[in-house]
Amino acid sequence: MIGHVMTAFTGLAAGFAVGGGFVAFISVLGVLPRIIIMASQKTRLRAMEWSMITGALLGTAVMYIPFSVQLSLIIPVSGLLSGMFVGMMAAALTEVLNVIPLITRRLKITGSIEYIITAIIAGKVAGSLFYWLIFLPVWKG
Repeated sequence: MIGHVMTAFTGLAAGFAVGGGFVAFISVLGVLPRIIIMASQKTRLRAMEWSMITGALLGTAVMYIPFSVQLSLIIPVSGLLSGMFVGMMAAALTEVLNVIPLITRRLKITGSIEYIITAIIAGKVAGSLFYWLIFLPVWKG
């Protein structure tokens, strides 16, 4: 009985910690406004806010409500949308923190920022493909 209570408490505490970190990430660093500016969608501010809220709530519901669906189309689409979300958040974070301009000034390569961003994207894609297509199948046996 005590083990179940401790497990529930630990899961709830971890959920609050992750949720608090996510909200702090979006609000304190101003990531959502930066994504809206980057996407040139100032007129759709409410729709973007509600899509993030709805996505968070649906993601939570999917974790706790048992259901079954045909996975042949759901998995690639959810993977694509999740990857787009993570990519946009990472791009907004680097923009907010001015990481790329700082690195280009330090390395004295200010004229080729688009090549640096392209190399970062290509590296992330190559690393993901290597993990999912080569490493994971070999590791699972």
